[in-house]
Parts: sequence; structure tokens; C-alpha cells
Amino acid sequence: MTYLDDISSSYDNVAVSYAELVVDGADWEAEAFDLLAKLVAGSGRPVLDAGCGPGRTSALLAERDLRVVGIDLSPGMIEVARRDHPDLDFRVGSMTALDLPDGSVAGIVAWWSIIHLPRDVVPQAFAEFHRVLAPGGVLLLGFHVGTESTHKTSGYGGHPMNIHVHRWTAPALTELAVAAGFTPYPSELPEDRLLFGKVASTA
Repeated sequence: MTYLDDISSSYDNVAVSYAELVVDGADWEAEAFDLLAKLVAGSGRPVLDAGCGPGRTSALLAERDLRVVGIDLSPGMIEVARRDHPDLDFRVGSMTALDLPDGSVAGIVAWWSIIHLPRDVVPQAFAEFHRVLAPGGVLLLGFHVGTESTHKTSGYGGHPMNIHVHRWTAPALTELAVAAGFTPYPSELPEDRLLFGKVASTA
């Protein structure tokens, strides 16, 4: 099995319990989503919730009058998301190979969803984010702060899992994002959140 298979099957195992247990967001979540909504307002394009899980964050973005496309690797998570939020657009897919046209979204939220990707794969995800993001669009990341990696074998009610959790520092992620073509966006968000922009062409 590949790491993608492990992530997908692990979150299939916990999808129902995850939705029941993870009901509250992190501190400053509302402020971060408010900022993103303000920055993409009037674009006419949707916002991508990359690694949307059971749709909790997608629903919060939709509450801010955003048109949201939620994508997750786990079919089980997407099934729960569609059950709980039937009016929203959810799709099974990978952030490393997004089935979206170039420049088609105004914003991307990757809310603690890059943490399971192998470190050498994160640049591939950032390249995909940059590709599908429209010029002038923004990328909002949430992540665990640190440098260590751990192997998670169970969770969310004791269900079996086989995934790795990789912590990141803001400078390390910023370096990768800049290499992918992003520009850091000044903000007062906490250290476990980063905001980047895709500069509009002046040509």
C-alpha cells in the first residue's frame, strides 16, 4: 500500500467517530476564515477545502457566503460530509493531483491536512495549489508546529489507523511555498497558521 492508501483507509476507519468527536475548531479559526472570506470576496470563483474531512470546515466557509468545493482522499469522510452537509459540493480526490482546472479557485484552505503527507511530497501539493489558484488568490494553511514526526496507529475512539503526523515550522513551510510561486501574506494569525498569495500577472 502507498501512503495515500494508508491515509485513505485510516480515515475511512474513523470517519463517523471523527465527525462526532471533532466539533470545535482551533482558537482563531473564525478570524482566519473571516480574513480569507474578505480576501476572496467578489471573485466569482469557489474556495477549495483541501482535505475537508467530514465537512466541518467546508460548512464554516459556506456560512461566510463562499462557494466551497471540499476534497478529501477518504471516501468514508466524503460520505459523512455529504450526509451532514447535503447542499455542499464534496469530492473524493488528492491534493497531490487535483482534478480541477488551472486558475479555477479563488482561495484554498488546507486546515491541518498537509500534516500526513511525506515531507518530500508537500512541494507537490503546493505546486498543485498554485496551479489551481487564480491569480490574486490566497492559500490558508493550518499545521502542527514543530520538527518531529510520529506514527499514529489508532485514534478517534480507538479505531485502527496507519498514518504519520509531520510537524512543521513556519519558516520551513514558507520556504516551500515561496519555491512553488507563492508570496507570504502579512497577517496577525497564530504561529500554526500561514497565509500566502498568488500574485496577479502584470503582463
